[in-house]
Amino acid sequence: MTTSNSGSDNGHGRLAVVLGGANGIGAATALLLHERGWKVVIADIDLAAAEATARRCDGAAIHVDVLDAQSIANAAQRIEERHGAIHALVNAAAIFAPRMLPEQLPIETWDRIVDSSYRNAYVACVEFGKRMAAHGAGAIVNISSMVGQRPNHGHAYYSAKAAVNALTEGMAGEWGRSGVRVNAVSPGFVAVPRMVEQIKDGKRYAISPVEMSALGRLVEPSEVAESIVFLVSDRASAISGANLAVDAGVLATNGWIVHGGVPPARPRRD
Repeated sequence: MTTSNSGSDNGHGRLAVVLGGANGIGAATALLLHERGWKVVIADIDLAAAEATARRCDGAAIHVDVLDAQSIANAAQRIEERHGAIHALVNAAAIFAPRMLPEQLPIETWDRIVDSSYRNAYVACVEFGKRMAAHGAGAIVNISSMVGQRPNHGHAYYSAKAAVNALTEGMAGEWGRSGVRVNAVSPGFVAVPRMVEQIKDGKRYAISPVEMSALGRLVEPSEVAESIVFLVSDRASAISGANLAVDAGVLATNGWIVHGGVPPARPRRD
């Protein structure tokens, strides 16, 4: 990104593309980008939902299938032709991973999860990043996950996210001299509807994700969005190749479970 407004997170009318921006973290990010002065294009396979989110942020929507490399390439080309130079890309598209033993996980399912989480991130980085490099400025944020650093049962998903982390560093080195910054954000347990429902039904988690976090709560989508918007903004002009955990402290407290869990809050003297 250009550093001429290095104290600002205002988009100044520049164009941001949110891949997978119709719902969840992507939608929260699109709305915050709009609030901070960015022009926004929502790219998603669910065009109706993308259009609904686009209306909320006075933006545009385009259909894209992240499992199809040509679809991503076509979307990047059309967006640039219709809306001008792309200054920011948020890679937020992914498929939720089922909880299955590796010996029971169909390889077709493994492929689909890896393709949606990692292959798509690589293709999108290339298709959008090369355009940013040609203009001499840009910022990309790949949405990774805390499981890319601390694996769990989702063998396809954590493998893909670990690859995204390495990809982020590699692309940061590749395009840094061309003015393009590439960073990652690793959310923890985020309070999207599916996560909240799975915690309530008690089938997916043996221990509540809330109890596993240092802060004793889930992460809100808006909190992840704040980190993403910061990283694409001029305020982060010297940050590239970084991976920011936004996990309410889950990574920091993994070792506490063998000691009975995270310590409770201290008595207050209000």
